[in-house]
Amino acid sequence: MEIKGIIPAMVTPLDAGEELNEEALRQLVNYLIEGGVHGLFPVGSQGEFYALTPEEKQRVWEIVVEEAAGRVPVYAGTGAIATREVIGLNKVAERAGVDAVSIITPFYVRPNQEELYSHYVAIADATSLPVLLYNNPGRTGGVNLPAELVARLAEHPNIVGIKDSSGDLTLSAEYIRRTDDDFAVLMGRDTLIYAGLLYGAKGAIAASANVVPVLVAEIYQAFVEGDLTRAMEAQMRLAPLRLAFGLGTFPVVVKEALNLIGIGAGPTRGPVGSISPESQEELKRILQELGVLERA
Repeated sequence: MEIKGIIPAMVTPLDAGEELNEEALRQLVNYLIEGGVHGLFPVGSQGEFYALTPEEKQRVWEIVVEEAAGRVPVYAGTGAIATREVIGLNKVAERAGVDAVSIITPFYVRPNQEELYSHYVAIADATSLPVLLYNNPGRTGGVNLPAELVARLAEHPNIVGIKDSSGDLTLSAEYIRRTDDDFAVLMGRDTLIYAGLLYGAKGAIAASANVVPVLVAEIYQAFVEGDLTRAMEAQMRLAPLRLAFGLGTFPVVVKEALNLIGIGAGPTRGPVGSISPESQEELKRILQELGVLERA
């Protein structure tokens, strides 16, 4: 499979009782594919992986694979703290029929570089699925994948790329410089998609693409067509939505935005609550400016 393009880091729709909303999940899959995305990434950070049981993760993967019906590849988030837990989740993901797995670094514990190397090699050895590393030090207590380590891991035939949510463009560029062209570096910070593409990134795993898939896909599409002005303009139009993530506790804002535009993402699981009325008004204004919410 060719890893490229815009891959939404999907929310996990829940009902009022914080149970999986299967109908809304299917609606979201079709909304995203019709919006021109190039893949789907369920059960990542935006998908509240930390709050889902293994059984719930399996059901989400099954639904997304079934509803996508081969139209785009499905990348499952199978990250966990312990190596053996990741290996177990990968087996579940294999049975669900996903195309690849993305694995965030361990969190709570802080492994050294050799421990991280052993962690990912053991995982890659134990699965038939292509493995994407996932670097997000802001969400993992500072656990970071330095460029030297990623270059070593990229030598493994089953480790095929990395999602970099560090927000450090120099680090992203080093991942690209130190690895071969068949190793896919995907941007995980939505404000840096265009910049990453200029450096040689293959695309992005973007949370904001849940809400405005057409706009986020335009950044990539315009870039590959050589229209850098249009790609940059799309990136600038997207920026206010990504910056609005600070209006509430992660990862609630994307769900609030989806609810406003008519896709029933529902609540986040506690302890994360809804955003304030003032923040909701600001979010509405941003969505109106983006043209996905009608003005009152």
